[in-house]
Parts: sequence; structure tokens; C-alpha cells
Amino acid sequence: MNKTAHDGKIFAGLIAFGILGPLLFPDYTLQIALMWLMILMASTWDIMGGQAGYNSLGNIFFFGIGMYVSAIAQIGMVYDVAAYTSAFGAIVVEFTDTQYFTGLVLGIILAGIGASALSILFGVTVFGLRGPYFAIGTLGVALAAGELISGWGYVGGGGGISMPVYPGEAGASSKTFYALFFVLAISALGVIRWLLGTQFGLALNAIRDDEDKAEAMGIHTLRYKLIGWSIAAFFMGMAGAIFGNMIGFIEPLEVAFPTTTFGIFMVAMALLGGKGTLWGPVLGAILFHVVKELTWTYLLGWQWVALGLIIVVNIVYFQQGLLGWARDKWPEAFGLKVDTDAGAAAREAAE
Repeated sequence: MNKTAHDGKIFAGLIAFGILGPLLFPDYTLQIALMWLMILMASTWDIMGGQAGYNSLGNIFFFGIGMYVSAIAQIGMVYDVAAYTSAFGAIVVEFTDTQYFTGLVLGIILAGIGASALSILFGVTVFGLRGPYFAIGTLGVALAAGELISGWGYVGGGGGISMPVYPGEAGASSKTFYALFFVLAISALGVIRWLLGTQFGLALNAIRDDEDKAEAMGIHTLRYKLIGWSIAAFFMGMAGAIFGNMIGFIEPLEVAFPTTTFGIFMVAMALLGGKGTLWGPVLGAILFHVVKELTWTYLLGWQWVALGLIIVVNIVYFQQGLLGWARDKWPEAFGLKVDTDAGAAAREAAE
């Protein structure tokens, strides 16, 4: 089976599960929705972290920016945002069904555009850094954003901001947000799969292998890095908008810019599955999310120990990720041909 057909079957399987998942496991609709969010985070992080070799610790910045852009757009359509936040729950603004859903769609779109625009703005500066300096620089951007918004009274500051209440029935909201996360994650995977099969993917890999040589060969490395980061930011911004509406409340440090949870999770998931591959981050996100949900449910108090052990075992024993390890162990299953005759001849010559 060729790689294109193999990828197509996996993609079709994910779509089938996305459609049937809520029907087969209706009590776990929100948990599966969060799984799609994890897949989106890991896959978009891998655009730069795996394919281009720029390990960002600040992609959560786009997630939080998307939340606040969406909140301002949705609330600003109906009411003055500053008055809405200054009252801190003392006023109740009634949104009609049309106002809510129009604002939701507009907020999601603007969140993606706003996050993408900021990625280009900051990218011009931070892409002057490389290696650990780039990672620390992007982490600093995310941490600074959380602190700055904590002091911005227009959007509620550290007290947070309540999002418009979903107007439908109690169970309808989970289905709506599930569908949004599912469509967004599948769309992101489709875009990434297409990009990696073009010259764009080859350029990112050239940057990862040796950026100076890539530049000398005529590849405009900064342009490719900005485009890659802006694509990741676009999807992360929209994901933040959906997540903020799903939980109904935005707080800067723990919800919008959670660098110590989601910010680390997306990196850990890509490393667990195998960064620099299309399906490695997906595999890592699914396994990580399942373990996370099980430990949060049955090992409460030990969940961080369990997740820490996963990261340690991954780094020590599976540095190439689970997908890379499986590919080395069973190459034929991945369509890789092993020349056993050449291998035997090489061993005989060595002896």
C-alpha cells in the first residue's frame, strides 16, 4: 500500500470516528471534543516544532488571543464591552438566538485572523532567535500576554469575563461545540497533510535540517517560517474561541494562557507520538488525552505523577516517538522495504 492510500485510510477512519463517536458514547461527548482539541494543538504545534525544527513553547499565546478576540466581537455586537466587564456580573445581557450564533461565527473567524496577524507581527522578532533561545522567547510572549491582560480592565482583567450563554437546550451545547472542534481539527489535519506534500513541506524540512544551507540555496526561510506559524496560529486562535464559549468563562492565566497545562501538553503530545510526522502528533494526542482523563478520574491526586512518568519514559526510551519506534521495529508495516541481502552482506564484511 502506498503512503497516499495509507494516509487516506487513516484520515477516513478519523472522520468516521468523529461522526460516530458521540452516537456510540453520548455520555463522553465533551471528553471526545477535548480529544479533538488535543489533536489540533499537537498537530499545529508540529508544523514549526517538528517539520521546521523550531520548538515553540508559546503557541498557547494564540489560543488565548483567540478567546479574547472572540469575546470582544461577540459581546461588542450587542453591548459595550467595558460596561459589560466593569459590572462584574451585576448586569445580565440577553442575547437572542440570532445574535448569539452570528456572534459565535464572527468571533471564531476573527479569532483566527487576529491570532494569525499577531503571529506574523511577533514572528518577525522571535524568528531572529534559534534553538533554546527561540523556545524561551516564545514562552516569554505567552507569559507576558497573560500578565498584561490580567491588568487590562476593558476585558475584565484578572477577574475574567463571562461569555454569552448558549441559547439552546442543555444537551445541545455539547453537541454544537463537539461538532465545531471536530470540523476544525479535521480541517487542520487536511491542510497540514496537503501542505506537507508540497514544496512548502520540503522547505520546512530543509530549514530543520540546516537553515543556513537552505538560505544559501535560495529558500526565503523567514517567509516560510512566518507562513507556517501563521497557519498554526490561525487554527489555534479559532480553537481558543470555541473553547472559551464552551466553558463559558475566560480568565487570563488559567484558562486563556495556561502555559503549564495546555502549553506543555501540546509539546508533550507531539513528542510522545513522534514529531515531524503527520500522524505522530495525532497518535500522541489520543494516547495522552486518554491517560489524562483516566488519571483525572481514577487517580486524582496522582495525575501529575502519571503524566510526568509518561514524559520521562518517552524522552528516555522513545526519543523518536511511538510512531518512530514502531517504524524502526516493523518497517514493512509502514511500507518501508528492508534490503536484507545488503544488510547480511554488510554484517559479513564487518566480521
